[in-house]
Amino acid sequence: MRSQRPQALGSLCSPWAAPRVGPLPLAPAMVRISKPKTFQAYLDDCHRRYSCAHCRAHLANHDDLISKSFQGSQGRAYLFNSVVNVGCGPAEERVLLTGLHAVADIHCENCKTTLGWKYQAFESSQKYKEGKYIIELNHMIKDNGWD
Repeated sequence: MRSQRPQALGSLCSPWAAPRVGPLPLAPAMVRISKPKTFQAYLDDCHRRYSCAHCRAHLANHDDLISKSFQGSQGRAYLFNSVVNVGCGPAEERVLLTGLHAVADIHCENCKTTLGWKYQAFESSQKYKEGKYIIELNHMIKDNGWD
């Protein structure tokens, strides 16, 4: 009777690996498997906050809101000083309503929905936006402590 050897771990993780039928082989003793967290960061429960409209991941505290008078690619947007649970894509130059900017699309780290972008300004009158985040209203909800 021949013993079956478990498949190499690298081939299990390969995007080109053929789909397996049946249970996966046991992980080696040195590999710990743990349950991932839902969000990378949780914002304080006592503050009003904004969350992703698609998965409810926390995005920003109301205290970090700079302006409500921005226009996103799909409608109104808010400018925030800082955000959490957001990933950033590569920077690219775009001509926006206020001039030429280098922007990088930002997405929710939990559900991968594109939420808006992060600014780098070229014009001196727009430097206040540099390093700040635009999140479009249709991608966020008010959460916790709103009357």
